[in-house]
Amino acid sequence: MSDQNPGLGSTLATRPTLLFRIRDWQDGESWEEFHRLYRRLIHGRACRAGLAHADAEDVAQEVLKRVAETIRDFDYDPKRGSFRGWLMQLTQWRIANKLAHRAKAEAPRPQPSEGGNDGVAAVERLLAPANEDDEWDREWQLHLLAAAAERLARKVKPQHFQVFDLYVQQQWPVLEVAQELGINPASVYLIGHRLTKQLKAEVEKLQAQLG
Repeated sequence: MSDQNPGLGSTLATRPTLLFRIRDWQDGESWEEFHRLYRRLIHGRACRAGLAHADAEDVAQEVLKRVAETIRDFDYDPKRGSFRGWLMQLTQWRIANKLAHRAKAEAPRPQPSEGGNDGVAAVERLLAPANEDDEWDREWQLHLLAAAAERLARKVKPQHFQVFDLYVQQQWPVLEVAQELGINPASVYLIGHRLTKQLKAEVEKLQAQLG
């Protein structure tokens, strides 16, 4: 984060990214979209780290609150790291705090012969998978795909999305999809192909909007 980049405004003003739009706290539509895109990702990471639903929800709210407090000063410069990378670190810090508090509350008082860092060590093990960045990137890509599918569902006919869901996402055989929905197999092929292309376009739009 930095407010010392004089070219920041011109860099972002020419790109109507979601990260730029949410600098306006009055832009409720963009904030709603941002919340929808990121809350589930953060919450899911917290749950996978071992937090209960309520604590994971706290982490998500704390992270989003921090974003709201600092987004106006965010320096979008890929050479200095991505917003997604910063968000991952912020999420991990909040998860670490929750796990540390839980470990402290649950751990029995150590005896003189016991080490005093067992709780901290347990937290560190939970928070340090072998390929942290790779795992976050994989989660992000899956999340992005799900968000793009939600957008697609709002834009196409319900029956067409049913075809796409069954044939492409759930990988039902063509004849079973055709029989289930009462359409001919050729339509299943055509709709599945067209919506797959549209889904790819939605993913690309999201990637561009999120910087």
